[in-house]
Amino acid sequence: MLDAIVTQTSNPSETPVDFSYYSTHRCVSASGIFERISQPAQTDGDNGQSLWQKIQATMARARAQGVSAPLVVGAIPFDTCRPSCLFIPLHYHFTFRQADTSLALSNSASPIATITQVNSMPDVRHFQSAVGAALRCVRQGEIRKVVLSRLLDVDVAQPIDCSAVMNNLRAQNPHAYHFSLPLPEGGILVGASPELLIRKNARRIWSNPLAGSICRHQDPQHDKLQCQQLLDSHKDQQEHRMVVDDIARHLRPLCRQLITPSAPSLLATNTMWHLSSPIEGELYQTDNSVIQLACLLHPTPAMCGTPTAAARQLIAELEPYDRGLFSGIVGWSDEHGDGEWAIIIRSAIIRQQQVRFFAGAGIVEGSDGQKEWEEIAGKMGTMLRALGLQLPG
Repeated sequence: MLDAIVTQTSNPSETPVDFSYYSTHRCVSASGIFERISQPAQTDGDNGQSLWQKIQATMARARAQGVSAPLVVGAIPFDTCRPSCLFIPLHYHFTFRQADTSLALSNSASPIATITQVNSMPDVRHFQSAVGAALRCVRQGEIRKVVLSRLLDVDVAQPIDCSAVMNNLRAQNPHAYHFSLPLPEGGILVGASPELLIRKNARRIWSNPLAGSICRHQDPQHDKLQCQQLLDSHKDQQEHRMVVDDIARHLRPLCRQLITPSAPSLLATNTMWHLSSPIEGELYQTDNSVIQLACLLHPTPAMCGTPTAAARQLIAELEPYDRGLFSGIVGWSDEHGDGEWAIIIRSAIIRQQQVRFFAGAGIVEGSDGQKEWEEIAGKMGTMLRALGLQLPG
């Protein structure tokens, strides 16, 4: 059903929260909590089966208490063994993105917030040292790729208007997957991800992995040279193929048909060029929910590396923090198992006068620590621009 749906319940005592997820497919707005679901996505390597059973049981309770056609929304962290951040909303409705015709950028001459303090974790020296350690593992054959990331904590002078940030994200990046998720511990996760992990509608599935990136340039001629450089890069082409092959390897046994491009195309955001491969398939059966398919794929080599277990272990050794929801997945599923999940990149967590930004880069043979640092800075530009912020120096 594509027209608006509003669910109701007789239990309005929980303080309402607002969740939003916008895509070219369907947009979901939800408020209120019937019940939170924190069960990890992975339980003894079952690829989300136990989580989906928990969701189905919770949806059944919601229906019994008056919530018609329940939905699950929220996020699953990078480490799928950690608690999920999901809930069954009291109210929700679907809309089409085409109806969003009134978006306009906030006045860029007046930033949403003014920076008072900046802290990077790691700093450039420690990041480049981690890249060197990762490249040694690549050359020794322990891994083929690992994704290393950076957190940027920014304090600002006044509380941030999250609705203005979301408005800017949607205006600046009209084709992205936009999301806003209030977190149980406080704060709001917001972002404009360019990357679709999985969408399911009955038997049809879609995925759009991105891997291989280069910063855009304000000068059109230079920008054209940048995208051609990306297309011609053997390193980036190889990195991209790793991700596409991994997704196809997981999905092909489930599909009657799976179509993967023979070569990547280019996808542009307002700050980056990416290599992109739209994938489309038809499942043998509809029993596999979008949650289970997402857990089967997540984390892809685009967010973790390959082989997955070895890359994940190296990330734990080299990154001085827990990523939490960053590079996890965000989205929704209906009671039939249809829905859509995007990867949590180009994102930030906003807590009053504090913002935590996140971005990462894939380290493979041929990577250069300084270039990877610059790529991460470019990726952070999406969120910085949405807040009207410019870092000192």
